[in-house]
Amino acid sequence: MTVRLWITALHSLRSIEDKTIFRKVLIANRGEIALRINRACQELGVRTVAIFSQADRESLHVRGADEAFCVGPGPAQRSYLNIPNIISTALVTHCDAIHPGYGFLAENARFAEICADHGIAFIGPRPEVIAAMGDKATAKRVMSEAGVATTPGTDILTSVEEAQAAADAMGYPVLLKATAGGGGKGMREVHARADLERAFASAQAEAEAGFKDGRVYLEKLILRPRHIEVQVLGDTHGNVVHVGERDCSVQKPSHQKLIEEAPAPNLTAAAREALHKMAVRACQAVGYTNAGTLEFLVSNDDIYFMEMNTRIQVEHPVTEMVYNIDLVKEQIRVAAGESLGYGQGDLTARGHAIECRINAEDAKNNFAPQAGRLTNVALPGGPGIRVDTHIYAGGSIPPYYDSMLAKIVAFGATREIAIARMERALRETVIEGVATTVDQCRELLASAEFRQGHYDIGFLPSVMTASLGSGANAFSA
Repeated sequence: MTVRLWITALHSLRSIEDKTIFRKVLIANRGEIALRINRACQELGVRTVAIFSQADRESLHVRGADEAFCVGPGPAQRSYLNIPNIISTALVTHCDAIHPGYGFLAENARFAEICADHGIAFIGPRPEVIAAMGDKATAKRVMSEAGVATTPGTDILTSVEEAQAAADAMGYPVLLKATAGGGGKGMREVHARADLERAFASAQAEAEAGFKDGRVYLEKLILRPRHIEVQVLGDTHGNVVHVGERDCSVQKPSHQKLIEEAPAPNLTAAAREALHKMAVRACQAVGYTNAGTLEFLVSNDDIYFMEMNTRIQVEHPVTEMVYNIDLVKEQIRVAAGESLGYGQGDLTARGHAIECRINAEDAKNNFAPQAGRLTNVALPGGPGIRVDTHIYAGGSIPPYYDSMLAKIVAFGATREIAIARMERALRETVIEGVATTVDQCRELLASAEFRQGHYDIGFLPSVMTASLGSGANAFSA
């Protein structure tokens, strides 16, 4: 048994024996992440309560939990963002903790405060840290004070006139960003002053709809950088470690990621070390606890802090595969007051992992989300393949939520082996009833740029442009 496996097993046993882990956890989410959290709880001997909307009544996360309760109609504002209903459910079922997953209320400081007010542990960082780091404009200021380089930008903008003045001073192109949330929502590239007013209103509206927070800020748009993020873990005893980095540069024009991998390819040893040190230093500066991710833009030898996600990431499985760690279990243990029980030297990367997001989207129509009923589902397996999903044949895909259907993760001793396994897994994947991104992931993996590891955030849009130039619609058929 490896040192890491021994440490994980020891903590799991100790937690159950000493009854320091929670008795019952409410999972305030849906889909594959709700299933992922449920599995981690089950392995720790923790009972679970699932919540669901009327549209998700037949979802697998409802079946997998020990208890399940409907919290409202299909639209997220009336169900998965319905704080009174969620808290009431937790109280009625005697839950002592809530895990928010990602999206929805995961980075909502007020929700974390309400949990604490009702004696319910929030499985995430403290509310004041969520407020500071989840507010991206504030986070940049905090990071700058901690000596971490940041992209040039503004504080929260109060008017379009203020945005215009800042953009004029900064120089175009610029990027409008929602101060709350993530996933590319509330982000707008602006390349000319004439487009700023419309982009400002659009970004505000999307941010308000997605996060109940319409505030936006502005930063200088760095052209064609790489998007590298560092996974961190901190406990309530002052221990902080990084769990390596991920390259998340394969992004749609909406800035939503499609393919991620760890470790980041073609990253110099000096840049890798600098990223890791900056991430740990930043967490120590704010007293960060639980799992989090610091996102950076890397352009040649320049590294800029972009934002911090105070939650588990969609792409966390690639880190888990490379570091042989269960990040969701670590979240639960830390929230229960346990120390990490290991140091930086106990965490060693091995091999390579790649994740493809399989979304219900029509890539030939600018990745438009799809809804409908799945008529046939066959998912891949075999050596080195992991699939996190909530779909099944006959299941429905509601129109109200994120379009993700599954995450396929391929692991291998080398990057080349991981790519070969992913290509095989994508060939095995059958999802019928809605359009998906399976073929697009295959095309991207087959490209010379991806195979060589020489790509940046402009990679996917450039592939789309090339396909359009050849007469295809977004991607070749």
